[in-house]
Amino acid sequence: MEISGIISAIIIGLVIGLLGRLILPGRQGIGIIWTIVVGIIAALIGSAIAEGLDVDDTNGVDWIEWLIQIVLAAVGVSLVSRAKGRR
Repeated sequence: MEISGIISAIIIGLVIGLLGRLILPGRQGIGIIWTIVVGIIAALIGSAIAEGLDVDDTNGVDWIEWLIQIVLAAVGVSLVSRAKGRR
């Protein structure tokens, strides 16, 4: 993977992770690094799910794929926040 691919993954992970955090109520006890990691994982899994549902490549913006990724990010942020809160 080239450096531009790594930077793109971090930026996309940050955006997806932050959007996932925005839809959750209250304060999440995780930092920006965990938000990026959860966002990257959610983006990858969401893309695979969208591809499986055949909604990954539509005309214009792929809203369904984005929605899947953001919902997965919200679930991931919630799980990580709860796991870190138990310590």
